[in-house]
Amino acid sequence: MYGGVLGLLYTLTWVIVTVLDIGFCPGGKVLGPWQKLILQWPTLLCLFFLLGRYVYMIVKSVRIHLKLLPEEEEQQLLESHQAKYVQSLLQKPSESLSDKSWFKRKVYDWDPYFKFPNRMIGTSIISLIGLYVVTLADYSLSDYTFDSLDALRDSMAELAASCNLTNNLAVALVPQIEKFSNVARKSWLATTIFASLTSVSYTFHVLACYRKHLRRLWAGQKGFLPERYHDPKSAVSLAAITRYSGWQIAFTLWGYFIVHFVQFLFALLLAYGVVIPIQEGRFVEWLTNFAIVLLTIGIVIALVILQIVMIQIFFLQQKINPEDKEKPLALNNRKAFHNFSYFFFFYNVIMGLSNCILRLLLSFVTGTWLVSRIDRTIMQRGYESMDPGYSTWIGMIFADHYHTNPVMVCFCHLLLSRTREKQRSMSTYSQFQNTTPDSGTGSRVRGRWLLLYTLLRNPQLILLRRNRSMSLQEQHKAISVAVVVKASQAELLPESVSQHTQEPDQSSLTPRL
Repeated sequence: MYGGVLGLLYTLTWVIVTVLDIGFCPGGKVLGPWQKLILQWPTLLCLFFLLGRYVYMIVKSVRIHLKLLPEEEEQQLLESHQAKYVQSLLQKPSESLSDKSWFKRKVYDWDPYFKFPNRMIGTSIISLIGLYVVTLADYSLSDYTFDSLDALRDSMAELAASCNLTNNLAVALVPQIEKFSNVARKSWLATTIFASLTSVSYTFHVLACYRKHLRRLWAGQKGFLPERYHDPKSAVSLAAITRYSGWQIAFTLWGYFIVHFVQFLFALLLAYGVVIPIQEGRFVEWLTNFAIVLLTIGIVIALVILQIVMIQIFFLQQKINPEDKEKPLALNNRKAFHNFSYFFFFYNVIMGLSNCILRLLLSFVTGTWLVSRIDRTIMQRGYESMDPGYSTWIGMIFADHYHTNPVMVCFCHLLLSRTREKQRSMSTYSQFQNTTPDSGTGSRVRGRWLLLYTLLRNPQLILLRRNRSMSLQEQHKAISVAVVVKASQAELLPESVSQHTQEPDQSSLTPRL
């Protein structure tokens, strides 16, 4: 109650101050009179969420005080979604992969038995708010930069006109600066949108990967991880949880800037290599150059395919069984294969030079594109430890796996529940023990009570008892009692017989011995 009231007053004060700041302070020069509202509406949204949360806390506390709601019990170790997940493991899958819709198979499949921790949800929300603020700042800064470039172009044009210069360098640069300014402004705006969408999609994709990786770890599958990360150190994993949120937000913001700049460079290349030549009437020249490049790439690909087809036809032995899909990896026509390799040797050297550059470019583009993906390493196999972001991700999911595995949590929950039941039963039995008037008599009664209860729960022990004073008639009677009780427990006797040998109420007895 007190925490809810103090939080409500504090948050309400901030809401009033923020609303007054938006309403009475003037707007900015970049986004107009609504600049304050555009910048601060995520803050208002979070403050209103906090208001609702504190109101909920107060209402709940009042209802508990008025006894309209029961008081909260001790927090359970096993949550409801974890229990449902364990139950689903014991059932037949309700929906196969072919029965799922395209959205579930390709985009996202909602899992009702999985709940994201507050750490992941809070990190994603702060990342989205940070992306929004950074995108607005990026747009404002770029707009100021391009306006300065336009002012420089106008100054150069005025200088050339005032001096009556016709062949000066400034006169020649004015149209080029104007063209570059227009192209760069449009390219920067387009890439701002694409970079923002890419970063937002990465934020949600990290959540999907978190669920997928945890589900694999719960199933005991570690093949998707490098071998050196199969058993991380405990201190490293726990420290990764403290680092993850800050690193994920920083990676997201830095990734936006890097991806935006790379996309801007590709947009300029596309504009100057394709769009501007077509606009200036040089379509035939552009088409000729493009055809030459396309023909070169086509020849390279065709020769690679030709090598594979010729090897498939001439240099592999026939199938062992006609039902096999492919031929076995067994060489045929060895001498002809050596001649074939020698013939393509010189061509493969030239192709290797171009593929080396292509490999470097693809590595650069892929690494730049995935720089904000902390769930995936940008280093090659064997060098994953040089990627600190990926190491943080691995340590974090292992820590969550060890602390939130539903099967393990369910086992601990059942174990603790059973222990508490035993403690309650022992306390009940201690009360019965305290009711005995004499210590000697109580000890004898307690021993006979335990003997009776043990024999009732385990009738086969009657036959194993050693009592020399027992007569033959009593032994036959004990055997008949053991058979009747055992048959009653196995539900082999009629109901009329089993009623006489029912087990006593367990609520008034000690636990099983």
